[in-house]
Amino acid sequence: MVGQDKAELGGLLEILPPVEFCCIYGSKLHPNNKDETSMTDYIIGVSDPRQWHSENLKLNKDHYASCLIRLGGARMITDIANDIGVGVHFNPFVSCNNKMVKYGVVRMHDLIQDILGWERFYLSGRLQKPVNILMDNLDIKSVNSVNLKAATSAALLLLPSKFTEEDLYAKICSLSYTGDLRMLFAEDKNKVNNIVQGQFHLFEEMYKPFLEEYEAKNLLRFSLAGDKQVNIFQDCGLSAASTLVSSLPSSIRSEMAMKLGEKRILDDSGRVRQQVVIGSKEQAAECMQRLVRRKVMFSSTRQAVAGLLTAGAVHGVRYVANKMRKAWKSWV
Repeated sequence: MVGQDKAELGGLLEILPPVEFCCIYGSKLHPNNKDETSMTDYIIGVSDPRQWHSENLKLNKDHYASCLIRLGGARMITDIANDIGVGVHFNPFVSCNNKMVKYGVVRMHDLIQDILGWERFYLSGRLQKPVNILMDNLDIKSVNSVNLKAATSAALLLLPSKFTEEDLYAKICSLSYTGDLRMLFAEDKNKVNNIVQGQFHLFEEMYKPFLEEYEAKNLLRFSLAGDKQVNIFQDCGLSAASTLVSSLPSSIRSEMAMKLGEKRILDDSGRVRQQVVIGSKEQAAECMQRLVRRKVMFSSTRQAVAGLLTAGAVHGVRYVANKMRKAWKSWV
């Protein structure tokens, strides 16, 4: 991140109880972000959120809304996160090293489940974009490769036979915003393009292994255009589409199978496995997109409600106002 080294970014960890995983995501990773009022966003992974919040309340009581402390403390915090939200509790507007930060706390088991299976498609969507990992005791970076390959496959299903590298990253980036109600009124309408254009080389680094894998399987072909832009051509045949579907998370494949049907096949190792029956690439893409949109809509709505309940009235209004201000600037 421009102007901030890892030690400075990790300052938050020095005042929190021990964590298993920590990364920074969001607009602060954009090299051209000059907005000093925007918060630095952290994802914090812990083994036991209730115990962790109990310890953090002793160390950093001011990070939490006073109503939460009065009504039930750590138990109330985790109950709202799990029963109303999607398992994540956010503390916004926390002052650290003269900067404003927001950190979301999640159980490690839930984080891994979302990364591997898109069960809620909430934090997994954030980890499909560039992040700055500060702590990784369980090697989440390696686990996330499954998530990145699935995102590549999903984006390719949605793209035509010819597209650019930037088109691909924009489609990947947009997956986790499809169906997010905030995009209608509380997010910058240029958000996806800003993320991709501002972090293009980071996207290249993240997704290069999967593009090379699909190129080796003759699913993709690359051509360098005159303006140094890379054009990508993909096989849109039924066999290629089936290969892409097979790399989607199990929860998505299972729901697609319920709608489109499935059959048993022998894989390369001689084992029997279930395969989604698709009539065309377009059919598979439409079905997959509807499922992803529904997951995003459900999760983003639940988390928005939980966020308003746990942030407190002042912080809740302040957070929404900041989002609306950015959205308004992008529209006018």
